[in-house]
Amino acid sequence: MAEYAPPMKRSVLIAGHQTSISLEPMFWRALEAAARDRGSPVNALVAEIDAERLNSPRAPNLTSSIRQWLFARTSGSPE
Repeated sequence: MAEYAPPMKRSVLIAGHQTSISLEPMFWRALEAAARDRGSPVNALVAEIDAERLNSPRAPNLTSSIRQWLFARTSGSPE
């Protein structure tokens, strides 16, 4: 059964700038697991996702990019 919960806002540091991200708890857990798997802090992974999205011709907002990155990771699609 799916877990339905409202987004939780957290602050992250990207390139020395504080920003807030609102993600549902299941996405925060998935992001934390991905960072653990890479042996890096969540902030570093978010900064990497942010840099990738900024190189996209139609860059979505950061929260949407994180969700898409996590989906691609779990579905086996290239990151």
